[in-house]
Amino acid sequence: MKRILMALLGGLLIGAFAAGHAKLPAPPAKSEAEKKAEADKAAASKAKDAADLDKARDKAVANYKKGKGMSMSPASMTPTMKKKK
Repeated sequence: MKRILMALLGGLLIGAFAAGHAKLPAPPAKSEAEKKAEADKAAASKAKDAADLDKARDKAVANYKKGKGMSMSPASMTPTMKKKK
């Protein structure tokens, strides 16, 4: 029984090693139309991500201003410390 178990375990080990080092066939070459479509899709995705980032930044700034009660005008940024006499 032990000999059969060791033979099965050895076979599994060899099979796993062989499967791990097997080479896959190269993917087929893309045509110019497929390349262009992929580039257009990537550009559209990049533009959408940039727009989403701008919206998130605007929302964060609005939230900060609302929560702190601050306005970002130069008059509100003047120091308000009193002079010691």
